[in-house]
Amino acid sequence: MPYTLHRGDALTILKSLPDQSVDAVITDPPYNSGGRTSSERTARTARAKYTSGDARHDLANFPGENRDQRSYRAWLTELLTEAYRASREHAVVMVFTDWRQEPTTSDALQMAGWTWLGNLPWIKPACRPRKGGPKQDSEFILWGVKGTLDRTRDLYLPGHYIASQPRKDRVHITQKPVEVMQQLVQVCRPGGTVLDLFTGSGSTGVAALKEGRNFIGIELSDHYADVAEERLRAALPQDSYELAGPEQ
Repeated sequence: MPYTLHRGDALTILKSLPDQSVDAVITDPPYNSGGRTSSERTARTARAKYTSGDARHDLANFPGENRDQRSYRAWLTELLTEAYRASREHAVVMVFTDWRQEPTTSDALQMAGWTWLGNLPWIKPACRPRKGGPKQDSEFILWGVKGTLDRTRDLYLPGHYIASQPRKDRVHITQKPVEVMQQLVQVCRPGGTVLDLFTGSGSTGVAALKEGRNFIGIELSDHYADVAEERLRAALPQDSYELAGPEQ
């Protein structure tokens, strides 16, 4: 079966994955960005943080957005440590973040054992302006490798990506463009397995399936797990779904 979608806590499920069983880790954790005090961290929902006030959608919130800087680093380090254990030699890790959490995310990645190799800007032409200063049009993808990078493959990817968040048929607050994810999943060897610790609406998994990779996803929210399941099924070749059906 080309994909498996687990429902539940990422750390709990990660610990059940076999050693050296995945070829790439590509994930978009809750950023937990902003908020100097407990009240600031808990007063706003994910929707309030990551969408503008005039947004014309009413998408479901997601959990896990109330950690402070130190607990976020400890939590992400533990997750990326388990992901490192579950990854094969030469596996690549890619973690989305924003400018506030970029230093903390790079710390967690390296503390987990990965060799940090760089930051990839994701530039969003359609984004919120900032009165009095530059608009916030960029997020970042921190990437690294377990051991050394596999240089036997004839693979050359861009050093930055330009694409807006989906507007038509958008199903998640922080949904990533599939066209960007289809490029990123190519760091996984053909026929290999991509792991996403925070599947959300399933864009990474959809991209993996479209590019001929297998996919393991984990999602805590039942609502978004249902959304991801529907999108993953639609991305499968019809004969694959008829023969095996989706795994949970």
